[in-house]
Amino acid sequence: MVHIPDYRLARERMAKNQLIPRGIKDHRVLDAMGKVPRDRFVEEALVNEAYNDHPLPIGHNQTISQPYIVALMTEALELTGTEMTLEIGTGSGYQTAILAELSKRVCTIERVRPLMVKARTVLAELGYNNILFKAFDGTLGWKEYEPYDAIIITAGAPKIPQPLLDQLAEGGRLIVPVGNRFSQELIKATRNYFI
Repeated sequence: MVHIPDYRLARERMAKNQLIPRGIKDHRVLDAMGKVPRDRFVEEALVNEAYNDHPLPIGHNQTISQPYIVALMTEALELTGTEMTLEIGTGSGYQTAILAELSKRVCTIERVRPLMVKARTVLAELGYNNILFKAFDGTLGWKEYEPYDAIIITAGAPKIPQPLLDQLAEGGRLIVPVGNRFSQELIKATRNYFI
C-alpha cells in the first residue's frame, strides 16, 4: 500500500507561523492559503519543501512564489468574491488557485505554454472550474474579458504595462512588483492612481 502524505497540518502551520506573524490579516486569504494544497504545484522532489516560506523552482527558469508573497499580493487586491480577476503569470498555478478561491472568475495568462498546460491540468484535477487560461504575452492583457476588477502581475516589471491599466475597471485594483532584478517595490494602482 502506498502512503500519500496529508499536508493539511503543514498548511495550517504555514498560516499560523508564517503568514499571521508577518501581518496577513484577511481571514479569507488565510482560509484560501490553508485550503489550497501547495504541494500539488511543486516538483515531486521538492514536495517536502512546499510549505516552507521560500520560492521553489518549477522549470523553465521560473519559480513558485513564496507563500508570504502570494498572501501579501492577494490580500492587497481586497477580493470579496464577486470579482473578475486577471492574473499575469500563471506559473505553477498556485496563485491562480488562491485567486479562484476568492474571485468569481479568474483569467490567467502564461507566456511559457508548458507551464500553463501543467497548471491547467493540476487545477482541473483539484476541481477548479472558474478559471480561463491563455498562453500569451501578459503585458498585453486579455481584452476579450475586460474590464477586470482586480489584476495581479506575479513577476517583476520595470513599469506597469499601460494595456493592463486600460483593462482595469473603474474602482479596480492592480498589484505588481515594480523595479529591476535587484530591487522591487510592490505597487498597488487603480485605473488612474497609485495607492
